[in-house]
Amino acid sequence: MRQSCSLSLPTRNGVGPGCIVLPTGPWAHVLDFLNERFTNVTREEIEARMTRGDVIDELGNSVLPTRRYTPNLKLYYYRSIAVEEAIPFDEEILFQDEQLVVVDKPHFLPVIPSGRYLQQTLLIRLIRKLGIDTLAPMHRLDRETAGVMIFTVQPHLRGHYQQLFARREVTKHYQAIAPYRPELSLPLTRRSRLVPGEPFMRMQEIAGAEIDTCNAETQVELLETLPCGQLGRYRLTPFSGKKHQLRVHMAALGIPIVNDKIYPVYQSNSGAEKTDYSQPLQLLAEAIAFNDPVTGERRHFSSRRQLQPA
Repeated sequence: MRQSCSLSLPTRNGVGPGCIVLPTGPWAHVLDFLNERFTNVTREEIEARMTRGDVIDELGNSVLPTRRYTPNLKLYYYRSIAVEEAIPFDEEILFQDEQLVVVDKPHFLPVIPSGRYLQQTLLIRLIRKLGIDTLAPMHRLDRETAGVMIFTVQPHLRGHYQQLFARREVTKHYQAIAPYRPELSLPLTRRSRLVPGEPFMRMQEIAGAEIDTCNAETQVELLETLPCGQLGRYRLTPFSGKKHQLRVHMAALGIPIVNDKIYPVYQSNSGAEKTDYSQPLQLLAEAIAFNDPVTGERRHFSSRRQLQPA
């Protein structure tokens, strides 16, 4: 199981180590366990990483491939990806002080390391650019979504900012390009219950959920109809923060966001060697505002990006 790291270790190319506690099991060597645990990495590559010092125990010693297996031992490991696709879009720093770094994120760039993305993530790019190893995301933003993303700088203050979201004291506005339906009476508020769906990355609405069980709420406004007459520009205001909430709600209203490859129909690209950058999801985190729990001032940040439907 994973735990938070208590051993202070430096970052490497902006990336800090992961942490895992060895469970009770039949493995003779640590290498045997890691080979079984990390199925996306070959045994030879794991052995090579151990040999070059990428795996460290709780005392700060390198764990070599010959190390005998010891249950409850805490290991720290540095991730690496042999071939990582370069994402050809740049982030823009909108604001920086002692507490916060605010960034205008481009489409396609993940916020944190996950899966096949490590260096090509917003967090690691910022750590390398700014030299601040303590950066941590204040909230979530999908890889496919562009716009305002905030990072906290000081670990001891991070909880104060994250509690703003738990207490729903943050105002967020998004823009989206989606089909125009003249029969849809807007503005409206969509309320529903969202639960994990299939495949694993999707969310789904529970049909007929009672109002007191709803966990997702979004206001949808039409800002303008676009010259083509078939699309509209919408403002979306979420009052909750469920995964994929805006995308699910727009699809449920019959106006799925342009270039959404997950809703209403999942389009797998697992076989594609490279990402198609020609059709970004037409969703932008346009603005975010809150009362700063540390300084007491009113914070308001806006994206400089514009949605440009093809």
